[in-house]
Amino acid sequence: MTMTERVAELTRIRRDVLDGVPAATEAQHAKGKLTARERIELLLDPGSFNEVEQLRRHRATGFGLEAKRPHTDGVITGWGTVEGRTVFVYAHDFRIFGGALGEAHATKIHKIMDMAIAAGAPLVSLNDGAGARIQEGVSALAGYGGIFQRNTKASGVIPQISVMLGPCAGGAAYSPALTDFVFMVRETSQMFITGPDVVKAVTGEEITQNGLGGADVHAGVSGVAHFAYDDEETCLAEVRYLLSLLPANNRDTPPGSTPEDPADRRCERLLDLVPLDGSRPYDMREVISELVDDHEYMEVHERWATSVITALARLGGQVVGIVASQPQALAGVLDIHASEKAARFVQLCDAFNIPLVTLVDVPGFLPGVDQEHGGIIRHGAKLLYAYCNATVPRVQVILRKAYGGAYIVMDSRSIGTDVSLAWPANEIAVMGAEGAANVVFRRRIAAADDPEAMRARMVKEYKTELMHPYYAAERGLVDDVIDPADTRSALIATLTMLRPKHAALPTRKHGNPPM
Repeated sequence: MTMTERVAELTRIRRDVLDGVPAATEAQHAKGKLTARERIELLLDPGSFNEVEQLRRHRATGFGLEAKRPHTDGVITGWGTVEGRTVFVYAHDFRIFGGALGEAHATKIHKIMDMAIAAGAPLVSLNDGAGARIQEGVSALAGYGGIFQRNTKASGVIPQISVMLGPCAGGAAYSPALTDFVFMVRETSQMFITGPDVVKAVTGEEITQNGLGGADVHAGVSGVAHFAYDDEETCLAEVRYLLSLLPANNRDTPPGSTPEDPADRRCERLLDLVPLDGSRPYDMREVISELVDDHEYMEVHERWATSVITALARLGGQVVGIVASQPQALAGVLDIHASEKAARFVQLCDAFNIPLVTLVDVPGFLPGVDQEHGGIIRHGAKLLYAYCNATVPRVQVILRKAYGGAYIVMDSRSIGTDVSLAWPANEIAVMGAEGAANVVFRRRIAAADDPEAMRARMVKEYKTELMHPYYAAERGLVDDVIDPADTRSALIATLTMLRPKHAALPTRKHGNPPM
């Protein structure tokens, strides 16, 4: 054959690989799902995808495998760009072996993960597979082990995003759990260790796949998924947006922008948005919207552990991570799940050089037998550990209440926040005035002719002496008490000052955080 004929042969093979089997493509579309290549086209900039090992085929024998050796072996790997920045990607192709993982399939994923780590660029996995390829036995299981090991090696080094676009069962579900973000699509994606049939056989419980491990379950109940969307197109568009807020790796900083929103914009609406009465709820999301550039932010874990908000946004064009109490849910208390959610987010921001802004309106940790028996001490310590270990710029803003241990945990000066600001309505104390008065003045109240009148007088006295807005500022625990309308400009100025911050941790192999 001549070189021209060889090139023509290669072109034909590549065309066949790209076209796939029409019947399999139709079956994928009939399920309301896109093909792996269609998904990659939506994720990456047009024409930017460079495929790796397109011609790879498995070498397994037995159970008829030797007669079926399609190119790619059921996974498409390569790199491209998102808004001009390099991103590595692998996508299970459900049309080939149901996207099941075999030895060659796993080796391709290992290679692209190694390339992403070496290049210092984000890795996105588009998951739609049937788990391990049973016909290949233990080789398939070893392939998953290699993926898990690389997930762990890449943790905190490059951003890892898992996008669940189909089934993910058994051991395969652990890879997404090891990554930084998990996206799911309603109705078409599920994650579980044991499926409905096994659950029924063992426990007698009957449940559907979506009821056991669907997008809404993991986004709102288990907390496994950070985001859930109705369709693949919206989901992949949001993955692109998330990537625009993240650095390429842990040695880089998030991409900045030039905002049209003025840095000195006054937020007059905040004066009426947050009630002075600490018992009245309000939506902290509206506060965040007022503060950030163009009123735009991306909330992480929006539907799980809702008493705390975690979000990525920009202030003065620079990306920040926001941790905020949510008085609209459980009065903004910290419970087991809220502590875990916030701790994980703080660690993520610290790993990828994203400054932290903490908005505080917290009455304390949630009391209750279930919380104590569930390990609220251990879980609350996770958030404390995460903040204490963080070396990125950190700014705390106390809006209203900041009581007890929860005040300390929410990035107070005593655990290392760089700057602490407070509004004139702040109440920083060991506990609320009513509870404090009942403890401190209980004998005087009990001995009074009118206990209720005495209690009211003692509450007022306690507030006057220990809970006035300037008490913490007078003792250096708050750096400044500011006009709420100036919060945006104060945050931007403070973060600009802190941008060159460099803080070193003691030399150690790793810490031993509470689990």
